[in-house]
Amino acid sequence: MDERRPELQIFYGISSPWAYFGAQRAVAIARENDAGVRLRPIRIIEANGGIPLRKRPDARQLYHEAELRRWRDHLGMPLNLKPKFYPCRTIEPAAQAVIAIQKAGLDAISFSFAVQRALWAEDRDIADLSTLRDIARATAGETAAGLVADPQPDDIVAEWHGNLAEAERLGVFGTPTYVLGKELFWGQDRLEFVDRALKAGKTIEMRKETA
Repeated sequence: MDERRPELQIFYGISSPWAYFGAQRAVAIARENDAGVRLRPIRIIEANGGIPLRKRPDARQLYHEAELRRWRDHLGMPLNLKPKFYPCRTIEPAAQAVIAIQKAGLDAISFSFAVQRALWAEDRDIADLSTLRDIARATAGETAAGLVADPQPDDIVAEWHGNLAEAERLGVFGTPTYVLGKELFWGQDRLEFVDRALKAGKTIEMRKETA
């Protein structure tokens, strides 16, 4: 592996609509700039000020819905403003399945986005193991479907907790947060800045090579 190749780390809640909006664009930006992608699903970081939507004041919840509608129309992406299975009963099986599939070198990116789409556009229950296995089979193959489990092996659970600890250490407070080196970009509406940072990094590397 080329150590000079940048890596875009994506810290996100698997049930976050904003992470869903940004998922495919973030990967496209990384690939366009020859950067790797590491998915790092996490839960809400209350230690850094994260607040679950249902615990926010009514005014913030109403504005949240207005913004979802605006971004849905702007991006042309399907999204139910009040999906049948949101808030989720649990996100851990889905999030940990992403970690397991990624660790196995399978297509975790396609699986993760399909899970997000299932929740926000298809009214499917992503807390249900059989639903997750169907999604894994369709996006990453039979081996991936076999990696959907609850509970997961200790190393997968440890990585799940490790993602949250690293997010807290870096100062992540909301999702999605895109991380390049030590630089944080919070929100799918900052993806243009991610693209600029990657392009700036490529320019610096080219200058070093030609110096």
